[in-house]
Amino acid sequence: MTKKVVLIGSLDTKGAEFRYVKEVVESLGVQTLVIDTGVLDEPVIAPDIARDVVALAGGMTIEELQAQRDRGTAVRIMTKGAEEVVRRLVEEGVVGAVFGMGGTAGTTVGAAAMRGVPIGIPKLLVSTVASGNTRPYVGEKDVMMMYSVVDIAGLNKLSSRILRNAAYAIAGMVDGMSQEKMQQEEKPMIAATMFGVTTPCVTKVREMLEQEGYDVLVFHATGTGGMAMEELVRAGFFVAVADITTTELADELVGGIFSAGPNRLQAAGLAGIPQVISVGALDMVNFGPPETVPAQFADRKFYQHNPTTTLMRTTVEENRELGKMLAERVNHCKSPTVLVFPKGGVSLLDKAAQAFDGQEERQALYDGIKQHLRKDILFIETDEDINDPAVSELIGNQLLALVNKGKGGVDHVHP
Repeated sequence: MTKKVVLIGSLDTKGAEFRYVKEVVESLGVQTLVIDTGVLDEPVIAPDIARDVVALAGGMTIEELQAQRDRGTAVRIMTKGAEEVVRRLVEEGVVGAVFGMGGTAGTTVGAAAMRGVPIGIPKLLVSTVASGNTRPYVGEKDVMMMYSVVDIAGLNKLSSRILRNAAYAIAGMVDGMSQEKMQQEEKPMIAATMFGVTTPCVTKVREMLEQEGYDVLVFHATGTGGMAMEELVRAGFFVAVADITTTELADELVGGIFSAGPNRLQAAGLAGIPQVISVGALDMVNFGPPETVPAQFADRKFYQHNPTTTLMRTTVEENRELGKMLAERVNHCKSPTVLVFPKGGVSLLDKAAQAFDGQEERQALYDGIKQHLRKDILFIETDEDINDPAVSELIGNQLLALVNKGKGGVDHVHP
């Protein structure tokens, strides 16, 4: 089946702009499929999937939406409907890429539809809000946002240039994928989590796993990084997880900027794939520049990682709670799981003579885990800090042993 660029948007208010993008994309030899999410006025161009279909998929008829004339309800229903319609098209194998444009409403509708599309399928959103906080729109998916500079309200010399560039981009991505000749070697994939302060550990683990024939995808534990990894775990991309850097739990507990939400540390266990978990960077909570740190933390210990990142040391009480939180989430695992605790430190900053060195804090974290961890889950203690090569070898060998067991192989854990 021929893959198409799916264009999503309001054809009553943005019809001329969508017609322009459609014509540019098709002039490059790429087919399109247009979905209308407008509500009030007649569409400027004829869609392939009409607004009434989208509205019904969202839970109301287009006549009901038109009668209500409530913008909030219309955006909510058409957002839900667009997401459902695109999901069906993905299942049918039609979607080669997704394109959207608009202001806050058009961005909301387009982004919701794109977040339901698998990672790897091109997604491009031309938006008036793309120069601000894009996290609510992008989430953990590979959505590309392009700032429109001017409002998307008619075609002029500048807007047509920007839209033409966007059309070239989305068509080029689809064409490039269809023409790709190179066949990459299919290797089983393993996910790993990393922070700057756990890089030595994760790098060595990655190298060990790659030597054994695995493709290792490393996720930056910045909230969206953890969510993206777990999204891919649920989608079945990985055969195992090296969840070395669980720092996002600290941001969730204390209120930092890198929380991955309440479902962090659950996907691998529920998916039934082997995992080795550690306590990387649980010594810190992340904030932006110093002036953004909430006033209630003024008396805490800080480390200025760079001009835009301020790290705050977790307290004894917080570490005890983090240990409990980690253990309780791991307890739900249905998969082979090992938890490795490096007693010498959990990051480059948390070891002897470093800024966050804290034996009491580490002991509280240890106690919280031990008191609440399910007894049948293997808990391995080691005296070294997390970035010591011995810890990396321990994690790598434990994970390989779990994967080999799953394949019916023999353990090869080195002492």
